[in-house]
Amino acid sequence: QVQLVESGGGSVQAGGALRLSCAASGYTGSIYCMGWFRQAPGKEREEVASIATDGGSTYYADSVKGRFTISQDNAKNTLSLQMNSLKPEDTAMYYCAAGRAVVFGRCQYNYWGQGTQVTVSS
Repeated sequence: QVQLVESGGGSVQAGGALRLSCAASGYTGSIYCMGWFRQAPGKEREEVASIATDGGSTYYADSVKGRFTISQDNAKNTLSLQMNSLKPEDTAMYYCAAGRAVVFGRCQYNYWGQGTQVTVSS
């Protein structure tokens, strides 16, 4: 099993920045890819960004390209999401996730964190 714990959420004004972190523990050797999701009230969950833990190839949703950056520290089993130029529409609960496989270029997620709230005010 793998445990994921997010941190770094909070409230910020539009145009501001936040950095989310996700600490992974347990059988982390089974993780092949990790990512960030978000879900706002009344909306579907959206995959924001992902990264392959071996080569570092990344994916970004169009809505965050150029503003968010996903990164990993394999030595510390930590995943980060740097969020710049935040907009009110970025307001959501953000979740860290990890997967054991990539299929057709997309991470297949098996483990989820509890989430951290990000609120962006206009």
